[in-house]
Amino acid sequence: MDGFRTTGPIAYLTGEYPKASHTFILREIAALRAVGVTVQPASIRRGTPGDLIGQQEKDAQAETFYVLETARRPAALIAAQFFCLLRRPSRYFEALLLAVRSGRPGAKGLIWQLFYFAEATVLAKHMMRGNAVHLHNHFADSSANVAMLAATLAGIPFSFTLHGPAELFEPESWHLGKKVARSAFTVCISHFARSQAMLFSDPDHWDKLKIVHCGVFPDRYTSGVPAAASDETRLLFVGRITAIKGLRVLFSAIEGLRKTRPDLHLSIIGDGPDRAWAEDEARRIGGITLLGYRSQDEVSEALGHADILVLPSFAEGVPVVLMEAMASGRPVIATSVGGVSELVEDGVSGRLVAPGDAVALAAAIETLADDPEARATMGAAGRAKVEAEFDVACEAGLLATLFQGETGGGPRPQPAEDA
Repeated sequence: MDGFRTTGPIAYLTGEYPKASHTFILREIAALRAVGVTVQPASIRRGTPGDLIGQQEKDAQAETFYVLETARRPAALIAAQFFCLLRRPSRYFEALLLAVRSGRPGAKGLIWQLFYFAEATVLAKHMMRGNAVHLHNHFADSSANVAMLAATLAGIPFSFTLHGPAELFEPESWHLGKKVARSAFTVCISHFARSQAMLFSDPDHWDKLKIVHCGVFPDRYTSGVPAAASDETRLLFVGRITAIKGLRVLFSAIEGLRKTRPDLHLSIIGDGPDRAWAEDEARRIGGITLLGYRSQDEVSEALGHADILVLPSFAEGVPVVLMEAMASGRPVIATSVGGVSELVEDGVSGRLVAPGDAVALAAAIETLADDPEARATMGAAGRAKVEAEFDVACEAGLLATLFQGETGGGPRPQPAEDA
């Protein structure tokens, strides 16, 4: 796809970038640029050194404007205040009043909003200097507060992508409805995310809620190639090592299975606050290897060696790692939470189990471990699903159209069911 041209640069904001768990933003920016959109990346804060896991992440960091690094310099912060105030006093005070009215209750909420306002002046000055014509933000939490204020200061439209699950834990505290109302449009990564936005926003603004999937470049994954022969059944988990990902349930399932299935081996790509616990349990249970963070290319390679990807999360949006596994022709076992069922069809491209159910998870693992033919069939179906609906190049085309103002009406329809 090509030929999309906006009238100027699109500023792209998120809370922390680049980030190992947010590689979908890297892909989305690359895909937008491929269809002719000029993107100016910005982030509230810089990712940690551990997030620079590949050259793509290093290149992204080098071109990104970091708001807090400028805001922490008193002279630069004061200069941003005067720049915005003198450029358009009415916008300055409109944004300040909006900041006061859109915070969490209490004095602490007000103080945080004033911090966000200060950050917004720095970002607004940067955007005006760069002639940005639109501001898009990923996630609906604190960085969206900054985006809403900065767009008001700069006098340009803003939009944001609603992912879940984190932003949906406190939608009223984050004033999700107000952000939808003030946005030019709101991108929802799934029908589930759109329904939650509908729940917390005025029906008059539901036509702003547009479904654009996160996605992958399917051609970057090897499909249809069976995993190399091995005496082991190789399971793979990719994600943050944190409570929400359900690893305690997965470890429980593995512990029970290995009593009769010592051939099972689980590799874990990722890191997080529960890493020490996971290391202790891996030593106790056996057959579990923790690999830490890996680059996008290394994740793709690991998927090529895996037999099954397992993601036992308690809450999700639509996990990109499932798309990566399916693009690699690998069956997936996941929990039926959030928008997962919009990607994975139970019994067709993988297995869906109830969250928190170690017995059902173990049964699904054992069933697929014993049936290589089913694994191959499900892998092919998963690849077809990703090619049809989760190709980031196609999704970027939809997003580019929204940036052009061709918003249309209503949600993107569900694909027709097979007869």
